[in-house]
Amino acid sequence: MKQKLRYMRNSLKEKNVIFLAYILIFIGICALFSASKGVITKGGFFIKQIIWVFIGTILVYIFRNRDYRSLEKWSYLFYFIILLLLTIVLFKGEGRASRWIGIGWFYFQPSEFAKLVVILTLSSFLSNKDIRRFSVLFLSLIIVGIPFLFVFKQPNFGTAIIFILIFLGITYIAGITRKQLILLFLFIIFLSPFVWMIMKDYQRERILTFLNPMKDPLGKGYNLLQSKITIGSGGLIGKGFMKGTQTKLAFLPEYHTDFIFCLIAEEFGFIGVVIFIILYYIFLNKIIEIIYISKTQFGKYVATGIFVMFSGQFLINLCMTLGIFPIVGLPLPFISYGGSSLMVSILSVLILLSIEKYSTFF
Repeated sequence: MKQKLRYMRNSLKEKNVIFLAYILIFIGICALFSASKGVITKGGFFIKQIIWVFIGTILVYIFRNRDYRSLEKWSYLFYFIILLLLTIVLFKGEGRASRWIGIGWFYFQPSEFAKLVVILTLSSFLSNKDIRRFSVLFLSLIIVGIPFLFVFKQPNFGTAIIFILIFLGITYIAGITRKQLILLFLFIIFLSPFVWMIMKDYQRERILTFLNPMKDPLGKGYNLLQSKITIGSGGLIGKGFMKGTQTKLAFLPEYHTDFIFCLIAEEFGFIGVVIFIILYYIFLNKIIEIIYISKTQFGKYVATGIFVMFSGQFLINLCMTLGIFPIVGLPLPFISYGGSSLMVSILSVLILLSIEKYSTFF
C-alpha cells in the first residue's frame, strides 16, 4: 500500500494543475451522485453540478492561453462590481442567510467570487508598494475589510474567515513586519468582543455547541455529533460506494454540501480518506511550486492568495466535520455541491495555469 501511494504521489507531481483539479472534480461528482440517492435528496443538484462542470470546462478551453497579467489592470473594476453585488445581496438576497442572487433558475453567490476578486485586487495593489509603510498596510486592510464586512453581515462567517486568511497570506509574502503582525493581532483581540455582540444568535450557538456538543445532542449539537458518527462508521475500508447509511438515511444533514467529506469517509473509510488527503496535498503542493517560479510580484501574490483560499477552506471544512473547529458552513472546494464555488475554483486554477505558463516563458 505504501509503495502504491508513493508511486501515485510521484506520478501526479508531474501533471499540471488543471489535471489535478479535474481529478478532485471527478471525486466530487462521484460523491454527489452517491448523495443524490438518499431518502430525502433528489438528483437535481447532481445534474446541476454536471452542468457547472461542463460550463467550467468550456471556460478552460477558451481561456487556457490567456495571460494572467492582464488581470492586474482589471482588478479594481472587478472589485467595484463585486462590492455592488454584495450590496445587492444585503437587500435582495435569497435564502435564510441572504447569500444568493436569483435570476430565474440561476442562483449565484457573490461572496464566493469576492474571494478571488479580493486576491486579485490586493495583489495588484501590493505589487509595486512597500507593505512596511503604514499607509500601504492601512489601505490593504480597507481593500479586504470592506468585502469582509459585507460578507460577515449576510451573515457568512466561514467565508469571512477566508478573507482574513487571504490578507495574512498575501501580506506575509509581501514582507509584513513582525511588529505589524503583533499590532494586527492586538487589534483583532480588541475587536473580538464587538464581533461576538453583532453575531447572529445561531452563530454564537454554533461556537458554544462546538465547545460542548453534548449540551443539546438532539438539537444544536446534532449535526456535529452525527458528523463524527458518520466518519467513524466508515472504519478502515468503508461501507462501499453508494452504501453509506448515515448519509443515505439522512441522519446527517447537508451531506452533499458542507458535510460531503463525511460521505467520502463513510463510503471509502480511512484508506479512502488518506488517498483523498494525499491528492489534495499534491494539488496544494503544485500551487506552492507555482508561487516559487512566478517571475512577477503580482503573480506570486495571486498564487499565494489562491493557495490560502484552497488550503484554508480544505482544512476548515475537514476540521469542522471532525469536531475540532466550529461549524461555519464552508464548502469543500471541487467536491461540495455549488455552482458558484465550483466556478471560482476553476477560474482560480486557470489563473494558476497562466502564471505557471508565463513564468516559464517570461
